[in-house]
Amino acid sequence: MVEEKKEMAEVLDDELAFEEDAEVVIHDADAEDALEAAQLKAAQEVGSTETEAETPHGVRDMAEMVAIIEALIFVSEEPLSVKALADVLKEDKGWIEVALEELAQEFNARNGGLYLREVAGGWQFATRPEHHEHVRAFLKSRPSAKLSLAALETLAVIAYKQPITVPEILEIRGVQSSSAIKTLLDKRLIVA
Repeated sequence: MVEEKKEMAEVLDDELAFEEDAEVVIHDADAEDALEAAQLKAAQEVGSTETEAETPHGVRDMAEMVAIIEALIFVSEEPLSVKALADVLKEDKGWIEVALEELAQEFNARNGGLYLREVAGGWQFATRPEHHEHVRAFLKSRPSAKLSLAALETLAVIAYKQPITVPEILEIRGVQSSSAIKTLLDKRLIVA
């Protein structure tokens, strides 16, 4: 089928070619436009164009679609389904599935720290199982970002009234705040 399309395009190229001794002068851009129109018409007579078979209507090419899907999966907090990707990109689900397979093959082939996996009806990036021990150690070494209600209140008072002293915090909150202040100091959210 592709060979037939190429042959038709070559025939049209020959038909559109101007003889050297012809007096008609056509600007190069006009000739290119005419050639494209003729090739498109010939391809439509045979069926859909080769370009249409390779790329969907909204995205220029498969590489661009793969890159966009990679970015969307990267920023998503939850696994992205094929339907969600198709809705966002306004593309056919079949094209999305092909792009996802290509993206998964790329990540699996490069043997990096991440891979693309299908989970909970969607797709997401995950760390490779062989790296889990190192990832756990790293996450355990980081201080927890969770704060108690008392620590949050104390931090809010400090942020609003800074600079402020411990007795002023006690006066505003009406309760002892030394443990909350210690927590904020330990987490380096405030300085003494």
